[in-house]
Amino acid sequence: MRYLTIIFISILCFQLGYSQIHEIGGFLGGSNFIGDVGATNYVRPNQLAIGGIYKWNRSPRHSYRVSLIYSELEGDDRKSDDPRRKQRGYTFSNSLIEISAGMEFTFFDFDLHTGKKLGTPYLYTGVSVANHENYYFDNGVQKSENTSSWAYGIPMVLGFKTTFTDKLILGVEIGARYTFSDEIDGSVPDDPYRRPQSFGNLNNNDWYVFSGITLTYTFGINPCYCPD
Repeated sequence: MRYLTIIFISILCFQLGYSQIHEIGGFLGGSNFIGDVGATNYVRPNQLAIGGIYKWNRSPRHSYRVSLIYSELEGDDRKSDDPRRKQRGYTFSNSLIEISAGMEFTFFDFDLHTGKKLGTPYLYTGVSVANHENYYFDNGVQKSENTSSWAYGIPMVLGFKTTFTDKLILGVEIGARYTFSDEIDGSVPDDPYRRPQSFGNLNNNDWYVFSGITLTYTFGINPCYCPD
């Protein structure tokens, strides 16, 4: 019985040592769109992006992560480097709410229990789904279809985070979202009857990018320290 008790305590300590630390906080930054309307720069924020973020640090090297971000995506052909787009002169604006979930991997150990100043680059990926309004263009003018759709995608995020205080973690990140939709900018109407009004490269789907900072508060159960 004594040996079983020691084994049970050891397993419990092992599990607590690698889990039960959480982060919750916010994201603040900017957004830019890459599609058939507007500029095609990969990182060129032109609208505010704001949201919340939660992480469960499963180990010092990876975390499960969920976020909710809102932004007003905008595109303007006049700000494009493509002379054909400048001449066309289309503009669009579309509000978007994104929910994303996946896994974050750190390049170096990020053990919040050490009490030391920490810093590491990280990668995040998973799945995302974004709700947006549906639009189409009629003689170059953006018009609403009075419906909304969900755009599924894959987030690809590169960032750097550091312990700002004992309880606060500050991060800076750039995250591109590849979507399985070509409807966000209105270049492809959602209504099948308006599909003849589609334009642009129909073989390329829409992208959007969130660039900004995260500030999260850590809480949870510290690991227990078991004798050898």
